[in-house]
Amino acid sequence: MVSSFEVQGIAASDGIAIEKAYLLKDPDLSFSPKRIKNVNNEVVRIHDALDKAEKEINKIKSQAQKTVGVDEAQIFQVQIEILTDPEYTQEISNEILEQNISAEQALKTVTDKYIAKFNSIRGNDYLKERVFDVRDVYKRVLAHLLNVDLPNPSLIDKDVIIVASEIGTSSFAQFNTKYIKGFISDLGGRTSHVAIMSRSLEVPAIVGASDATSKIKNEQTIILDGSQGICIVNPDQALIEKYRQKEIEFKKQKQALESFKEQPSVTQDGIKHTIAGNIGTPKDTKAVIDNGGEGVGLFRSEFLYMHSSDWPTEQQQFDAYKQVVSDMKPRPVVIRTMDIGGDKNLPYLQLKHERNPFLGYRAIRISLDKQDIFRTQLRALIRASAFGNLWIMFPMIATLNEFREAKKIYKEEFDKLVKNGQKVGKIKVGMMMEIPAAAVLADKFAKEVDFMSIGTNDLIGYSMAADRGNEKVSYLYQPYNPSVIRLIKYIVDSAHKEKKYVAMCGEMAGDPIAVPLLVGMGLDEFSMSATSMLKTRSLMKHLDSKEMKTLVDKAIEAETADEVVQMVKKAVK
Repeated sequence: MVSSFEVQGIAASDGIAIEKAYLLKDPDLSFSPKRIKNVNNEVVRIHDALDKAEKEINKIKSQAQKTVGVDEAQIFQVQIEILTDPEYTQEISNEILEQNISAEQALKTVTDKYIAKFNSIRGNDYLKERVFDVRDVYKRVLAHLLNVDLPNPSLIDKDVIIVASEIGTSSFAQFNTKYIKGFISDLGGRTSHVAIMSRSLEVPAIVGASDATSKIKNEQTIILDGSQGICIVNPDQALIEKYRQKEIEFKKQKQALESFKEQPSVTQDGIKHTIAGNIGTPKDTKAVIDNGGEGVGLFRSEFLYMHSSDWPTEQQQFDAYKQVVSDMKPRPVVIRTMDIGGDKNLPYLQLKHERNPFLGYRAIRISLDKQDIFRTQLRALIRASAFGNLWIMFPMIATLNEFREAKKIYKEEFDKLVKNGQKVGKIKVGMMMEIPAAAVLADKFAKEVDFMSIGTNDLIGYSMAADRGNEKVSYLYQPYNPSVIRLIKYIVDSAHKEKKYVAMCGEMAGDPIAVPLLVGMGLDEFSMSATSMLKTRSLMKHLDSKEMKTLVDKAIEAETADEVVQMVKKAVK
């Protein structure tokens, strides 16, 4: 019997899970070309593989309709059409019969030809975008020919813990989340998307574990301790019982926090703040409301684009925005305009390869360049404002000119809609404060915005020149570094000097070490994953704002992040 052992990583989402591992890792799909005598048998093999792949995609599509919605699931229809295209399938059969080659080689030859053809087409983006679907189809059919399993999260139908090298945002569209009890990944940091989504789903997660996929086997029983960043592989019964008890204790602590759900977010000395939620889809509002959220501080609208096979229409966007503001009414909802680029790409946008995409063509830079897309989104937002309390936020603003240009385009669309008799609500227009250059000019921006929201995930990364998803430099991702604390305080002070509302929508807003400092700065709104809300409200009630202000004054004079952490721990017992 294999003895138990530990895999350690970064604690990303609290909780305990004990389940079988589901290894999300592509198998070896290599093969050697060879001449075939019985070509008829190869034709039978390829048609059998195509049929199996079609049934599999239909099952995935059906599952996706339940988990992400009918419209979003249409992305799989394209793959079904490729698999059933008589021209494509017949060409593969002909290649086998004419060249006396294996089904695998014929599949590759014909697929490569189709990909080259699509890539060469000019002026037809739709056909060029089909390359991604053709590649996915090829991989699935080849897996059936080689008789190997191709992991597919859409087919999970029992409780599991996902083990992966990296889990992209697009993978979440395929998960049936009721079966996902936790995540552990080789890559990533506390603010990577898998970490954020895990907190949103209220399941434990460990990231940056380096060798999880090489050490953990499929179907092995594992214990995931998301609070400590420890994964125990192949535990004995004694360890399982120990962690079952820990799981019960964790759930009791969660239940104890329920008493804070209907209470106001106030400090010990009665200073009121707002605790809001970060969401990615309209259905996420339920978790915000269930956890006593006083608004949505960040709706990541790019997920509408990422769950679609083409640009979402104005009506599709309007329906989503309307649902969110209606569900949250009268609470405010901050919707961020499309933040695509960096680690969030769209196959149908076809972004060119960049050496450093996080510093490249992304977010507001794309919106200002492709104004037809931007204007479509703005019209949908403005129309939705009639149904609730809507605030619009522009991401990745670096200069005053960028903000002014974005607001000018917004104003043009607003005026056109009003002139045409469109009913609209009162809308606030603000910006994400996430680029250091903009933060240093916070006093100038504060004169022109209705509000600011500090995006600490990127602000810290850019300030410390450390990729938040790279575990090799995770030690440099320092929210409590005195330089970062100074920068955030300057933003808050600049906004308040102009009597402007200032929020924080980065993960730092729900960090128990950061919250006392943010209370001391007088931050108006703390927006975070729904699971962090009640813990933050509970902590806030034990803080005296005047004492926390003194703590901030000391923290900005500190020399290291460790000093700041020790100061906070000493001040907050």
